[in-house]
Amino acid sequence: MPQQPTISIITVVYNGESLIERTMQSVLLQSYSNIEYLIIDGVSTDGTLEKIQPYKSKINYFVSEPDSGIYDAMNKGLKAATGEYVWFMNAGDTIYNKDTLSTIFKNATDADIYYGDTEEVDVDGKKVRMRRMKYPENLSFDSFKMGMVVSHQSIIIKKEITSLYNLKYLISSDIDWVINALKKSHKIVNTKQTLCKYLIGGKARKNFIRSNTERFFILVKHYGFLPTLMNHFVFLFRFVRFYIIAKIIPSLERN
Repeated sequence: MPQQPTISIITVVYNGESLIERTMQSVLLQSYSNIEYLIIDGVSTDGTLEKIQPYKSKINYFVSEPDSGIYDAMNKGLKAATGEYVWFMNAGDTIYNKDTLSTIFKNATDADIYYGDTEEVDVDGKKVRMRRMKYPENLSFDSFKMGMVVSHQSIIIKKEITSLYNLKYLISSDIDWVINALKKSHKIVNTKQTLCKYLIGGKARKNFIRSNTERFFILVKHYGFLPTLMNHFVFLFRFVRFYIIAKIIPSLERN
């Protein structure tokens, strides 16, 4: 059995009283033993800190202090992490099951990046659907020309090829972060399993225009203007199709 690497799992939270406990439990109940768990709190004013308190002896690094936004908080986690790999599992998101990490690292322990599928859940943790954008069989730098083809919560990256999040982007810096890592990666492993349960309705969906504007300029930076412009016609088609399927067809059926 190859030596199991240490994975730093980072949870960023701010006023997540109703969400944080299930996230912590999904990490702390993993059957995989080489985990470093970090929680970065933005000085929550609800009951979040009280929820964290009973678990503090099992948390390797904890800080509660002001930050300038989610990516600043995530950068704090990256700077503090000492594991060979990093994985972000923010408040409301959970690792898919207790054996997820054990299965990932059972045979392949030397990849630069591991990735998989994502189940989307509601605020109660109940399944809504699998992620609409199907993750690619083979992931590469070119894969992200079409946008965030792998959920941020379903990608585990070797720390040495990561960079800090660009704070210029307020909503979509995770896309830039993953692309930067993909550029440096040599071995990428498709785990062929669902890695996380992702809480839908986050900041990007609530700020649709800002999110997509940032994404456009990030993709232009990495792939060029014309290819990005052409691909956004595909994005528009997908959006219209999803809207028809989710909104218009059910309405017609009810009538």
